[in-house]
Amino acid sequence: MRLAFRETGAPALALFASLSTLICCALPALLVTIGAGAVMAGLVANVPGLVAFTAWKGPLFALSGALLLGAFAMRWFTRNAPCPADPKQAAACARMRRWGGIVLIAAAIVWAVGFFFAFFAAALFF
Repeated sequence: MRLAFRETGAPALALFASLSTLICCALPALLVTIGAGAVMAGLVANVPGLVAFTAWKGPLFALSGALLLGAFAMRWFTRNAPCPADPKQAAACARMRRWGGIVLIAAAIVWAVGFFFAFFAAALFF
């Protein structure tokens, strides 16, 4: 159970936190940039929590970045941990490590895109 969390749970948690940064900042910036301001207004009217996400974007990015760094640290410190000797369990362990790495890299990319749109895109485009 601990192995499953370490290899896939922590990266999945980091991915979930990174996706919240996209909802907070990248989605509104994208909608406004492509001229879908009416869609953005309708989205804000129907999802009032979106405004709260945008108002707290600094702490949101700090928390999601800390979760992402924690997942990377957990993966780094256990990179040489042995897999079980049983062939089926060893194959499952290798598969979890591979998918955990993919999910962790995807989370980092998603977080970086959200960070760009939250803090730099407005200065470049407007």
